[in-house]
Amino acid sequence: MSLGGTASYESLPTPFVVPGLVLRALELATNLGFELCVRPEIGRLLGVLAGGLAPGSLVGETGTGTGAGLAWMVSAAHPDVRFISYELDPDRAAAATGLFSEHANVEIVSGDAAGLFERGPFNLLVHDGGGGSGKHPYDTPIDPAVVLKPGATMTIDDYTPATAWPPAFKGEPDAGRIAWLTHSNLYTTEIQVASDLAVLVARYLP
Repeated sequence: MSLGGTASYESLPTPFVVPGLVLRALELATNLGFELCVRPEIGRLLGVLAGGLAPGSLVGETGTGTGAGLAWMVSAAHPDVRFISYELDPDRAAAATGLFSEHANVEIVSGDAAGLFERGPFNLLVHDGGGGSGKHPYDTPIDPAVVLKPGATMTIDDYTPATAWPPAFKGEPDAGRIAWLTHSNLYTTEIQVASDLAVLVARYLP
């Protein structure tokens, strides 16, 4: 969920094509006053990752919102890729459920992210809300061995791009980001998708 993400679609460069399903998710967000849709730079990256998955793959997402990030992925993925997305807010979960009502391969659940982790392991995990990201003090990063299949990919988004090592947040070492970047069983890189926005992409190699 990106700060100002919903409004960021209003000033996109002309060549930036937004799938129709994403536009419908944005409309739902506007109607609900939800301002934190995934930014298009991240959405397109998610579409690239989902588009490379084999039929039968399983994708998990935390923080559905009204379904913008999920829509980027569903629009790009093979129709036999399955998606499970958890959203804590029941109104947003209901809106997203309606949006994907004609997509039998998509399941929206109104609940905490911890419930999603129990549904794995996943071929792709998009960690966009809830605990387990390590972004906040006392939030322990989830164990990739529990939520990822061998060779699977995970994303954690909405970072300020790092300019030095160790990466910092509010003047302090960013412990969560450091944990992902140095994990012994993850091959992780930080991808800067905009001047003010970066995403961690990790491959699980047990």
